[in-house]
Amino acid sequence: MSGIYIHVPFCRKKCSYCDFHFSTSFSSYRSQMIAAISDELKERLIELSDTEPQTIYFGGGTPSILEKEELKALIQPIFDKYPQEQFLEITLEANPEDITKESLVNWKELGINRLSIGIQSFKESDLIWMNRAHTLEESRKCVDLAKKAGFSSISLDLIYGLPELTLNEWRQHIDEIISLDISHISAYCLTVEKGTLLEKKVRNKIIQIPNEDFIIEQYKLLVSKLDNVDIEQYEISNFAKKGCQSIHNSNYWSGQKFIGVGPSAHSFDGKTRRWNIANNAIYLKRSAWYEEEYLTDNERWNEYILTRLRTTKGINTEELKNLFEIDNQFLLTKEECIKQNWLIEENNCIRLTQEGQLRADYIASEFVKL
Repeated sequence: MSGIYIHVPFCRKKCSYCDFHFSTSFSSYRSQMIAAISDELKERLIELSDTEPQTIYFGGGTPSILEKEELKALIQPIFDKYPQEQFLEITLEANPEDITKESLVNWKELGINRLSIGIQSFKESDLIWMNRAHTLEESRKCVDLAKKAGFSSISLDLIYGLPELTLNEWRQHIDEIISLDISHISAYCLTVEKGTLLEKKVRNKIIQIPNEDFIIEQYKLLVSKLDNVDIEQYEISNFAKKGCQSIHNSNYWSGQKFIGVGPSAHSFDGKTRRWNIANNAIYLKRSAWYEEEYLTDNERWNEYILTRLRTTKGINTEELKNLFEIDNQFLLTKEECIKQNWLIEENNCIRLTQEGQLRADYIASEFVKL
């Protein structure tokens, strides 16, 4: 199973914490960019000739700001090559302020069947310092609108580890998202990315990030409360009702082939990675606009370990033996992590414990082959 990712590099405002690639001043070349992404898509679909893609994901940036005809220009080349019915999941990342009765009807008509909505916080002051374009009222209203329009597959994004967010407020956030009765939740810990406005404010002591112990407490509360209402964790940051896991993202973590189009988008065919330049002007010129690399055996190993460990399924040891040569260092590292209660091994599977999830990047780094 393979997927298609389409990166829309436009946003209304720049969120203070975000380091994704996008532009907020794009009106002069908006139509040119849509045409360029559509052209790249037509070229790149040839790479999927030996497989049948089953997912499409519109990310960004903010793809929900596009007009119906603009989205159609990006999705129609796919439907010209493949029947729409074969796509199990067509996701659109959307911000609450873009979700209206009209936009929802348009998205449904285009074949979009899943929404990933960037709520981020149910606290108005958080939305202000984040420089989000939506209000708390829009956050609460958009889910009801989406359900009434016939969207049953809805994912909401939340961020924990926010400055001045108390444990009780975080508990209320979780309770509110549970009360909305949606099928999927993505919850991410706030990270201070270099070059962002947030990083500048933290550096100048205008904003203070909570300490690690408090962030861990928030994370454990999240996992516990969602588990109590049968919203299962299937990846470190992702939770879903039974049968509602993101197919597209799950394919990333299981090493499936995918193509990515648009500025900064990445692609993977099992052996080679390709990434488009994160520069709109250069992308539009289509000259030296992407790079690619052939993964060495060690790089394939590192990627396999990193992606599989993030999921609650973990690493299938039989599959690992079939794909790679297992050395003594791996066995020693594994046993040490088990001793630390970071990993558990059972039924031919190695997976992170909850304590291990809190150290996932470090644990993965311990298995790295240089």
